Amino acid sequence: MIDLRDLEGRWRLDRVIADARAGVTGRLEGAANWHRDAHGLIQEEAGTLHYGDGLPMQATRRYLWRAAGDAIEVFFDDGRPFHTLPPPGVEAVHQCPPDLYRVSYTFDLPQSFTQVWQVTGPRKDMVLSSRFTRL
Repeated sequence: MIDLRDLEGRWRLDRVIADARAGVTGRLEGAANWHRDAHGLIQEEAGTLHYGDGLPMQATRRYLWRAAGDAIEVFFDDGRPFHTLPPPGVEAVHQCPPDLYRVSYTFDLPQSFTQVWQVTGPRKDMVLSSRFTRL
């Protein structure tokens, strides 16, 4: 199992978004930074999103990562629960009715890790594959 200290620092972020419902592929290129706060880590992402034929746009995300016993819990920046980091080979689930988000992680620390989200439901059908490489 990883420790929050394993994530601390700056990472290059490369994300591919395969949106089957819209028939569009997108990509995000940028950076992610995990830095300490009083309760764990704050993850901040920033990059340029290219989505289909649209003009590039700036995109940002912010999450809170917290140690919870032997687990790591991830929260939205407003404190709402997002998901618990799953053990290797297992998916975590986040329900956002009516859609379902499933995520798996593959860690090759200290240099890189991947995160793959599968989003299904009546409104969405996409796969978001992110690779984080330590800077």
